[in-house]
Amino acid sequence: MTADLTDTIRITVAQLDSVVGDIFGNLEKARAARRTAAAAGADLVVFSELFIAGYPPEDLVLKPAFQDACRRAVEAFAADTADGGPGVVIGTPWPEDGKVYNAVALLDAGAVQAMRYKVELPNYGVFDELRVFEPGPLPGPVGFRGLRLGLPICEDIWFEQVCECLLETGAEMLVVPNGSPYWQGKADARQQVAIARVVETGLPMVYVNQCGGQDELVFDGGSFGLHGDRTLAFQMPQLAEAIETFTWTRDVTLGWRCADGRFAELPDLQEANWQACVLGLRDYVNKTGFPGVVLGLSGGIDSAVVAAMAVDALGPERVHCVMLPYHYTSGESLSDAAALAANLGVRYDTVPIAGPVEGFEAALKPMFGDSPPDTTEENLQSRTRGTILMAISNKFGAMVLTTGNKSENSVGYATLYGDMNGGFNPIKDLYKTEVYKLASWRNAHHPAGAIGPDGALIPENIITRPPSAELRPDQTDQDSLPPYDILDDILECLVEEEMRIADVVARGHEVETVRRIERLLYIAEYKRRQAAPGVKITRKNFGRDRRYPIVNKFRDRD
Repeated sequence: MTADLTDTIRITVAQLDSVVGDIFGNLEKARAARRTAAAAGADLVVFSELFIAGYPPEDLVLKPAFQDACRRAVEAFAADTADGGPGVVIGTPWPEDGKVYNAVALLDAGAVQAMRYKVELPNYGVFDELRVFEPGPLPGPVGFRGLRLGLPICEDIWFEQVCECLLETGAEMLVVPNGSPYWQGKADARQQVAIARVVETGLPMVYVNQCGGQDELVFDGGSFGLHGDRTLAFQMPQLAEAIETFTWTRDVTLGWRCADGRFAELPDLQEANWQACVLGLRDYVNKTGFPGVVLGLSGGIDSAVVAAMAVDALGPERVHCVMLPYHYTSGESLSDAAALAANLGVRYDTVPIAGPVEGFEAALKPMFGDSPPDTTEENLQSRTRGTILMAISNKFGAMVLTTGNKSENSVGYATLYGDMNGGFNPIKDLYKTEVYKLASWRNAHHPAGAIGPDGALIPENIITRPPSAELRPDQTDQDSLPPYDILDDILECLVEEEMRIADVVARGHEVETVRRIERLLYIAEYKRRQAAPGVKITRKNFGRDRRYPIVNKFRDRD
């Protein structure tokens, strides 16, 4: 028998990376964390939302076999708690009476002591939980060794009613499992929501978030605690797994207070974006089982940043860079790419593409006749490069990384089956101006946890010279596009903010330029539907967040 907790409770926060579908692997990870909690003298260990299943499990939840496996894992974990060690709060799908709930289970004394179901199911942006889960009823608190704990789940604290109900039914503390993905500025947004609930209820809160990459999403951890007076009780690191135990004591005047809070320093915007891209890439490659990655190194800024991220994520021995020069590849590009590869310590090969490109042109000559060269011939270069990289991938098993940024993907400045070929793109959701900022940031910093070397890895010439696809003589990106600072501001207005053309123009942009960018944005949708997945960084990424029709005749002309 375990004694009631009246004045002190030690809570372990397990900010961990679970793998979608690896139910019994997740169970073993949870068991290991519970052993760590026991060694720290914890009374309770708390895991994140749907930890047993991995989050988000999407349509896996619809499979009865998946539901059954999750239930078996939770019941097995519950049996472990008969040892008198820490109780457990853990997220899981839970089938009941023909319905499936996004649930959190309280495990203690060898049994499932209580289940609570998520009430507010998000159905916007990257979330689609109403598709697979049934909303739960308003919950009351659960009893744990003499304490009454409220267990709202993630979205439940973004609205008032669940926490109000828990207060009215006697909860003493809010313990919140979360699967809250990263976008820039999200940590502050989360904390403001949590503070609002604490202000309304006067209850302290333990906020537990998962950490790790899943497809295009990165979950950044950053778990924290708040006292009932809304002061910060503890702050765990962002973008890193962690298990920490905190002692809460009951003060007759102030209520529950964290007696040993520790406060990790959160990264600034550039560091957080870099770390999110690296974490997302690392987990995608490792969880899908690829031995490493291969990418084309052009001598330009985008492939340079992707190569540096890949080395930080996987180490130089798992990154293969290939220069694929043609007649228009400059000497600067050749020397800059070679210098970057040397700085990174990666394998670097050169595969000239003149022979294959000219072979394609010769094969097409009877059909094309005397038609003047245009973007068709330019795209042959890109598609030849894409084919060669895919052949290298097939032969050696490494996954191809694509290197297009959000600015280019927005306006279709990318070639289907060419530079868009590949399995993943860590900079897919970064505008070009952000790519430049991150290159300079990485040259000045060595990120925590990075496997790559220290120092200025990206040659300064790559950062300072005008960007070019080098598909024709003397080409620059600005031959076809506005300067990137102008383009990116217009795109952010149209994509993230969904602004009217008139409002974008009011910011100082030329109306014809804005209309042209809007048109390019819409007509490139079919390309983006075929693009590789990539890390979500902004509030509205292409794919999960922004779901526009391919066939779309709307244009803003008011």
